[in-house]
Amino acid sequence: MAITANDLRKGMVIIYNGELCQVIDVEFVRPGNWRAMAQAKLKSLKSGSIFMQRYQTTEKVDEATVETRQMQYLYSSDNFLHFMDTQSYEQMEMELDILGDQTKFLKEQMELYVKVYEGKAIGVELPPSVELEVIEAPPNVKGNSASGTNKPVVCAGGHVVTVPMFIEAGEVIRVDTRTGEYLERMKK
Repeated sequence: MAITANDLRKGMVIIYNGELCQVIDVEFVRPGNWRAMAQAKLKSLKSGSIFMQRYQTTEKVDEATVETRQMQYLYSSDNFLHFMDTQSYEQMEMELDILGDQTKFLKEQMELYVKVYEGKAIGVELPPSVELEVIEAPPNVKGNSASGTNKPVVCAGGHVVTVPMFIEAGEVIRVDTRTGEYLERMKK
């Protein structure tokens, strides 16, 4: 479906040079007495490369028809992630490389939205935050917690995050999936 560059929004998936690209950011520029332009930061969903593309605001852009399905993450094997549609119980796989660092936030049986283009999974929408168990943490030295210092810990899935000194191995913490930062310690 063709739209004008003026309608570009962050998160949209478009077709650029025959390749699927996600709009990471878009800025509308009006330089002096020139015509307005849309400066879009695009990410290729095939290669993962990020690049800038400038459009005139009246220029036509092909928007990809992307379906969003609620699915459950099942498991990973070799180079694939496996999901199940919660309505039809149909299973779908996605290449591990598509998600990149986001795979650190996936937990088995987790419900999320999978983006599907022409029957193929091309991405996921993670929840804003996830609860992860701390599996590795340096020991806490008595008196350190008063100074407000932080330490790096390793969570289930391999995510490394900086947390306050009082967090220990075995505890569950909430992590922001957009920034990867520590939010809070969960109650036991």
